[in-house]
Amino acid sequence: MISYSRGKGNLENWVVSEELFQPDSLGKSEAIMYLGNGYMGLRSAAEEPYMKEVRNLFANGTFNKAGENEVTELPNIADVTRLDIRIDGDRFSLEFGKTKEYIKQLNIKTAELMRSFVWTSPKGKVLQFEFKRFVSLDNLHLIGMKMFVKSLTDPVHISFDTGIDAQMSNSGAQHFLEGERRIFDKKDIQLIQTTRESKIDVVISSTHKVFVNDVESINEPEMNMARRKVWLTYNIKLEPNDRLEVEKLTTVYTSRDNDLDFTEYTTRHLREKSLSDLRNCAIKGYESNFQLHKEAWNNLIWSSYELEINSENPYDLLALRFSLYHLTIMAPAHDDRMGIAAKGLSGEGYKGHSFWDTEIFILPFFTFSNPAVAKSLLTYRYFCLEGARKKARENGFSGAMFPWESAWPPDGEVTPNLGDIDIVTGEPTKIWSGFIEQHISADIAFAIYQYFNVTADQEFMNHYGYEVIFDTANFWVSRLEWNEGKQAYHINNVIGPDEYKEHVNNNAFTNYMVFFNMKLAIRYYETLMKEKPSILKKLITKFDMNKAYSLWKAKVGKIYLPQPRAEDFVIPQDDTYLTLKEIDLTKYKNQKKLRTIYRDYNSEQINAIQVTKQADILLMLYLLNQTFISEAVPLSNAVKEANFYYYERKTLHDSSLSLSTHSILASEIGDTDLAYSLFRKATEVDLGPRMDTSDEGIHAASIGGIWKATVFGFAGVRVVDGKLRINPKLPKQWRHLKFKIHWQGQPITLVLSHTTFSIKVENKKKIEFELNNHIYECDDVLNIDFEYING
Repeated sequence: MISYSRGKGNLENWVVSEELFQPDSLGKSEAIMYLGNGYMGLRSAAEEPYMKEVRNLFANGTFNKAGENEVTELPNIADVTRLDIRIDGDRFSLEFGKTKEYIKQLNIKTAELMRSFVWTSPKGKVLQFEFKRFVSLDNLHLIGMKMFVKSLTDPVHISFDTGIDAQMSNSGAQHFLEGERRIFDKKDIQLIQTTRESKIDVVISSTHKVFVNDVESINEPEMNMARRKVWLTYNIKLEPNDRLEVEKLTTVYTSRDNDLDFTEYTTRHLREKSLSDLRNCAIKGYESNFQLHKEAWNNLIWSSYELEINSENPYDLLALRFSLYHLTIMAPAHDDRMGIAAKGLSGEGYKGHSFWDTEIFILPFFTFSNPAVAKSLLTYRYFCLEGARKKARENGFSGAMFPWESAWPPDGEVTPNLGDIDIVTGEPTKIWSGFIEQHISADIAFAIYQYFNVTADQEFMNHYGYEVIFDTANFWVSRLEWNEGKQAYHINNVIGPDEYKEHVNNNAFTNYMVFFNMKLAIRYYETLMKEKPSILKKLITKFDMNKAYSLWKAKVGKIYLPQPRAEDFVIPQDDTYLTLKEIDLTKYKNQKKLRTIYRDYNSEQINAIQVTKQADILLMLYLLNQTFISEAVPLSNAVKEANFYYYERKTLHDSSLSLSTHSILASEIGDTDLAYSLFRKATEVDLGPRMDTSDEGIHAASIGGIWKATVFGFAGVRVVDGKLRINPKLPKQWRHLKFKIHWQGQPITLVLSHTTFSIKVENKKKIEFELNNHIYECDDVLNIDFEYING
């Protein structure tokens, strides 16, 4: 059972709790309460082991291929959290004896995990347990753990094993070679792992301090070693009311780290670095290291973003803080060679790969709130150009055809070929997205365009941005297919965002985004030709662009762009969608679990029904409304409303990406009640009460969408071709919203209610913005009274 109200006082709306131990539903809290810092992610499994647990520790960027028939994935490195505890010689588990006052909770404000309970052993002895854990935001390599045990009634003998366990796998796939293990001074443990194929070294070092009644124990532990495992065994005798306290600190280093301070890499250097850092941390102890971590969260995150909501439903504020917490810990802010995985660093789902989720659903938060991280994530895509060009060549195209799934940049396309079972044939389903879901190339171009408009980061464009946009346009030029009968360029045999429609022709989202991508390339080419010819010359010299500009100009105006039907303004999602069979979708619209339609139909059958997995046409309308090509796109209010209500009825939201887009569009057309309802559903994808939603990890794009639905939906923030527009539509449940964004190099703070709006320009550099169709200028603080009617 998940609780949202245990935070009291200054922790009100900061705490997510689990109030009942359920050994068959461990995945929920393991994932949504996972700890991380972008460098690594630690799934929040219990210290004592259980049958259905999933223990994951990931170090970002350490991708490896487990076998020739596998795709590269983020390997599950050695576990440091497991404690095998014995009470009077019997294995401790909450599945035995009696448990009361159980609570497991994530303090979002301090990014600390805590678990506590009172346990009565099968022999009738009563003990109090408390466990704490953090992954440091101050020292990215550090994990801190603490265990507290108090005997409440009887003398008790406690023994526990603690160490480093490399007997881990990714769902059975072993990624590492057997490595060196060693124990120093009977308290410091070190284990080395090396990935089989990519040859990345991982060095893990742990140290321990044991106290009884606040006095450090002098009892020496037993030292143990086995295959892929090294550990210490402590034996402690407690009298009634005695207190046992154990601190365990761990450092993780890899040969891919970009912060190593030695010029020539050797494994020995990495071992010494890991151990030296560990011993320095050990001098400080758990509490001092945790204090530095807590200060980092306050200074870098909470004080920086300044997000406040006054809602009649306090859960809303908790959900927004939950979103910011996870956006922080999933982002590799330390290294621009790494992207964000679809599950963050919370589980093995999607193998740690990056999708279009980043650019369309996650990146906007960083673009508007932390541009340095946004720049890093887009630089990662630049580094992926090598793999994108390779994929284009292998498919007979030119330019940059970005992989549907990306890992380490040079790896290129890493989408698996086979997926879930086909209920009709009994065979694995073919995964077509790696072959024909191609809109990601245009999605990345859009993200760069949005970033440049918001930040005015010309340096990024000169070094990275223009090249990506030009070479994605080159891909699309080679991808277009001339239809003689229609006298237009078509894009055939694709998958759009709606993955329930495979092998379709002229998916509207794809066609319009291609049109935008090529128009953007033309625009930037002409701008550089006039204003920065030296930059353009370097790009032309760097890769073959001699004929590119003329081809873009010749073909872009002839791309087929599906238009609204005259009778109802509905834009065809593709050439055949509006002619497909219609069925009663009530059963699936009201489903408790996603993708239940696959229990009744296989992919081929779903392809023949008017049913949509996630926002497609609506996402197109939302994105292109922010661009300079909006005049070429049917974006009247009548068209928006017609398409919203038509496709909302057809959309099952079987992808977690979907709800936030529908919420934003509902706000835009003035249906604020529906917008709020969709926002709440988006927050419940991971945070809601269902205990089976997040077993494979959190839904990173949905979590980014929570912020988007707030800022772009309810606050109505848009950057339309470089101009800041604000058109608030707060839901009636919200009385007040405050947040900070960055606009062209400086932070600005926005505060709005149903009747007032204020803006504070932090650096006092004059900005211009549009509020409810009126133009304003501000270089300090501006307060505006206004009235509008919620839809």
